[in-house]
Order: sequence, then structure tokens, then C-alpha cells
Amino acid sequence: MTLTELKYIVAVARERHFGKAAEACFVSQPTLSVAIKKLEEELELKIFERNASEIAVTPLGEEIVRQAQTVLEQAAAIKEIAKRGKDPLAGPLKLGVIYTIGPYLLPNLVRQVIERTPQMPLMLQENFTVKLLEQLRLGEIDCAILAEPFPDTNLAIAPLYDEPFMAAVPSNHALAQRKTITTEVIKSETMLLLGTGHCFRDHVLEVCPEFARFSNDTEGIRKSFEGSSLETIKHMVAAGMGVTLVPRLSVPRSALDGTSDAARERDDEAFVHYLPFDGDPPTRRVVLAWRRSFTRYEAIAELRNAIYACELPGVKRLS
Repeated sequence: MTLTELKYIVAVARERHFGKAAEACFVSQPTLSVAIKKLEEELELKIFERNASEIAVTPLGEEIVRQAQTVLEQAAAIKEIAKRGKDPLAGPLKLGVIYTIGPYLLPNLVRQVIERTPQMPLMLQENFTVKLLEQLRLGEIDCAILAEPFPDTNLAIAPLYDEPFMAAVPSNHALAQRKTITTEVIKSETMLLLGTGHCFRDHVLEVCPEFARFSNDTEGIRKSFEGSSLETIKHMVAAGMGVTLVPRLSVPRSALDGTSDAARERDDEAFVHYLPFDGDPPTRRVVLAWRRSFTRYEAIAELRNAIYACELPGVKRLS
């Protein structure tokens, strides 16, 4: 029995799919399958029930997977202890970022980290909040940039910034003539939402809870549509399919600096108009989270400083 084999069974239990688990572990599917079969033979029991449509964990397998998770966490803690006394900035830092932050923060952040701490390259992982929390717990990533709220998992948290939301509407929509917008006005429009699993979807539904029933009801398809990413949602707005809310950092500079539509006509952004909220806008708090057992405190501090060195237009820094 090896830590690698334990890592494989935890991945399969999480993904419920051998191919996806192999991809998550950066190995081929045959390699992962052979290792798990070897472990099952050593233990003389089945951890997984396999059939054509799905992978299920056996009752005893559930107990073994839980214990494997504990062992992997303890092994990660041992590695952290071993790093004490070494240069905390030397070596890669494994950073997770949620989908609705990554595209708008990472390009600038990576550049800042390369300039400030070239000996500490970032290994990046984009995913849903729930996946990143699990990867943090298992030591698969060192830290993560998330948006609150999320389940309390006994992580260390450093607030980064409060980010306001803006409304995105088609440029030819009557709302595009307004200077600001309110939640009451938005409630009468067709709302475009991110799919289930995105925390930003939950943030939008907090602002406009009326759309929650439509998003779970096929009868309400005329009131809300779903997309897989913020950029997909923006293209749907540009096509006139509805309106949406977006975080401030996702708004292109050209959309707010007075650049003409003619200069922006090369892409769909020319057909999207962004409106701030009247009064106090809805916001989300973005934080940096890491395991309390993670000992490279200087690396966390440098990463936070690199984030604050980035251009963060329109947000309230929480340094």
C-alpha cells in the first residue's frame, strides 16, 4: 500500500469516473486502474463497484476512502514540517482560483509574481469552490483565492478585496440609456445565470432571489437562462437574450473609459453596456485561504502583496 494508491482511490471516489480521476492525478487511466486493482487485491475486498454507466463506492470502500483522506492530510502535514528551515519562497506555490476570478486576475498576478519572486513559480488550478476546498484539505493545492461565503473548513483566511457587481445589458436595450440601475428594475428582465456549482450564481440569486424558482423550473426558461462561464453569458447578453450581473474586474476597461463602439466592434463587447448600481451596490468578498498547517507563511504574504500590486479597478482593497 502506497500514498500514491491512496491518492488514486480518493480521486476516483471524488470524480466517480476512472478517466477523470486519472486526469486529475496526471497519470494514464490504465496506470490508475492497475494501481487500484493491486490495492483491492492486497486488501482482499472491493473498494469500487464498476458498471457500464457509473462507479460506486462500496460501504467498506467509503470507510477506506475516509481513512485514506486522513492519511494523505497527515502526509501533507509531514511535508510542511520538513519545509521549515528552508527558504519558504523557494519552490512552486500551488494556487487554486475559482472560475469567475481566474481570467480577470491571473494574467496580471502571474506577471507580478514572476517579477517579485521568480524562485516561486505559481502552479495554477481553476475550479469550483467546493472542489478547491477539497483539494486544499487533501494538500493538492497550497492556497486558493475564493469568494465568501463558503463552508467553514477550519482554514486560515486573509480578506483581499470587496468587489462590486455591475449589470450587463444589450447595447440596444432600453436599459442601456440609463446611467445606473436598481435590483427592482432587473427583476422584470430575463436574467442570464451561471450554471449550478458556480458560487457567483448564488451571489446573483441573493441579489435577485426571485429568479431562483425560474432557474430550477423548466417552465421558467423564459425568465432565466444558464451559461457555463461569464464570457459565455456576456456573449448571450450581446445577442440580446437577456441581462446579467458581473463582477467589476470582468468588465473590460474599454467599456468604461469612453472608447467608442466603433473601436470595440471587433468583438461582442461592443454590443454589451455595463451599468453601476444606484446607491450601495451588491458585492462579494474575495479572500485568500490556506491550510492552518501550511508553514510557508512568507509565501502567502508575498502572494498577497503580489495581488495588491495588480491593477484592481473598482474594488475596495482590504489590506
